[in-house]
Amino acid sequence: MALLIDIVSWLLVVGGSLFYLIGGIGLYRMPDVFTRMHAHSVSETLGAGALFAGMLLQAGWSLVALKLVILFAVIIYTGPVATHAVARAARFAGVEPMLNSHKGAGGSKR
Repeated sequence: MALLIDIVSWLLVVGGSLFYLIGGIGLYRMPDVFTRMHAHSVSETLGAGALFAGMLLQAGWSLVALKLVILFAVIIYTGPVATHAVARAARFAGVEPMLNSHKGAGGSKR
């Protein structure tokens, strides 16, 4: 049983790390601040969820597990607030989202 928990735990940790890696690539590749924020927020939610699930399996029922749950709750609640604050600051600074910037995107460019 311990081997199964270790395997599932490592799969979750590696999966969460891959989500963070994909989010980092998205931050580099995306054209504007709004799509970069989307790539970061999605990877943060999925990556943190998988990482914390893997760590919770390793911790078992203990005080460490309670601390992990509290830390995960803080990350889940503060991530969207920070993303929203950055988006509002960008709009306040006059940054406009890139809409229909590619030809053939399915709409007319005005």
